[in-house]
Amino acid sequence: MNKDIKIEKESPKHAFRTAKRLFSKLSNQKSLLIIVGLCILTYTVLNVYTPFYSASVIDLLMTTIQNAINTGTAFSIPWDPLGKELTILFVMYGITAVLYYLQSFLMASVAEKLILTLRKEISAKLHRLPLEFYDNHKPGEILSRVTSDLDKVSETLQTGLLKLIVAAGTLIGSISFMLYYSPLLTAIFLAFIVVSFIITNIVASKNLECAAKRQEALSQLTGITEEYYTGRDVIRAYCQEKESISTMDKEIDNLRITSRNADFLTYFVNPLIRFLSRISQALIILVACEWMLEGKMTLGVVQAYYQYINMAGEPLTELSFMINSLEASLASAERTFAFLDEKEESVDKEHLSLQGRPEGKICFNHVSFGYNKNELLMKDVSFTALPGQKIAIVGATGAGKTTLINLLMRFYEVNSGEITIDGISTARMTRQEIRRHFGMVLQDTWLFGGTVAENIAYGRQDATMSEIIQAAKAAQVDSFVRLMPKGYYTQLDNETDNLSVGQRQLITIARVFLCDPPVLILDEATSSVDTRTEAEIGKAMEKLMQNRTSFVIAHRLSTIRNADNILFMDHGNIIEQGTHKELLKAKGAYAELYNSQFA
Repeated sequence: MNKDIKIEKESPKHAFRTAKRLFSKLSNQKSLLIIVGLCILTYTVLNVYTPFYSASVIDLLMTTIQNAINTGTAFSIPWDPLGKELTILFVMYGITAVLYYLQSFLMASVAEKLILTLRKEISAKLHRLPLEFYDNHKPGEILSRVTSDLDKVSETLQTGLLKLIVAAGTLIGSISFMLYYSPLLTAIFLAFIVVSFIITNIVASKNLECAAKRQEALSQLTGITEEYYTGRDVIRAYCQEKESISTMDKEIDNLRITSRNADFLTYFVNPLIRFLSRISQALIILVACEWMLEGKMTLGVVQAYYQYINMAGEPLTELSFMINSLEASLASAERTFAFLDEKEESVDKEHLSLQGRPEGKICFNHVSFGYNKNELLMKDVSFTALPGQKIAIVGATGAGKTTLINLLMRFYEVNSGEITIDGISTARMTRQEIRRHFGMVLQDTWLFGGTVAENIAYGRQDATMSEIIQAAKAAQVDSFVRLMPKGYYTQLDNETDNLSVGQRQLITIARVFLCDPPVLILDEATSSVDTRTEAEIGKAMEKLMQNRTSFVIAHRLSTIRNADNILFMDHGNIIEQGTHKELLKAKGAYAELYNSQFA
């Protein structure tokens, strides 16, 4: 449970550079951006000018009404001088409304096209990143770049940036007209705004503290809830129900108090600011009305000034939020660009291909490798796997078994030495050429969204139904698939619960049968199943390994006693190799491990 939670404002490290790069992505939408810019400019000018124009219209209207009262005639609106001015005013209001919706729609289009471009770049990037990147980053971290970070950028471009530009123009224009009408009233307004900002900053700092305490209390409660739920049998076994309920009640009450304080500050500041704003407006209106009675201001000017107060006050109230939103968006964009700038797999310099079906002779010739170039994990590793041989790789966790396979598949590049397939160095072949000759059955099975048939044909999209069924029969999949509601057309996904672990593993073996590769890699394929299921999978794998060079990673030494060559690894290096009998006779590390398993 987290005892020290900090809530910090997201800020980009290089705001200008990130903003410049982000907007460079909009170069293909220049014409649309020009239209958006013109809409924003026209909207802002009209929005700010309309109250000023309405002042003369209201004064003209009051004059017309006063003339009608004085002359005792019926009030009417002549086209000239009043009707024309009212029509122009309504047209201006109508145009500003149309421009507001138009700029919002166009900006949404610009933002979504930008996000589409970035998502395409990220999708392409994911296929060019080396395995090292995925080993060093959590899946959630990568997913956040594609989802939440880009969504935040899109939201800010559609609303936050638009609001900020319009607010800036409106604020400058409104205060300019307010100063034109009355510097004194404008000074009163700005004085209240300064007070509001000071109060907002004080409350915001307190709010962050309360929010942190609430988050900590929530974390405590969540942790205890999970702990008590998973350990409910132990709690009952030791008769600790009352104590656990008491602890839970304390944490719930603590969360209630911290949430109350945080919510109070959250909802307290807005009414307070609005209250101060209303006081400033009331004071300004009182002074303006007095001036109106003295003839220093007209009714039209007073109502125009009141409109400008509202127009200037709203942007000032939201300015802090908009700037924070923009900063958070730039921080998200910065993380996205950092992801797009990640080091990619080196480009294949040569494109040699194996002619026909490879025999499957694999050689490691004095191979050295380290995840950190200054600290070698594997030093001068050499061995040969002849066509059709079964090579077992054993050793403790972290001994380098998976590293050896990663080098074989060229997920990582060797530091020195070379790996050859049928005499050709893998460094001179494309990665795609290498991997199409390998079939892998891993410990963790993975089924994709689709039918059983589509999952079996994942490595060979052009396979016919008869070929899929033939591969399924070879892998002992056909028997249980026939019992499914829709047979080979039954929908599956990786979270499916209508298949056992063993059945899922057999489907992955059927994939390899269908691809018919000359070289196999079996990585702890039976470690997570029971003995009976292991026997079934073992039969399928024995059939699969016939006439193929096979690399088998195993912890259960009983499964690799018939291997043609056993590589015993320790700290990245092969310290023993030979057949099962030879290694037992040598009475070395392998013999010690084998005897410990069967003692």
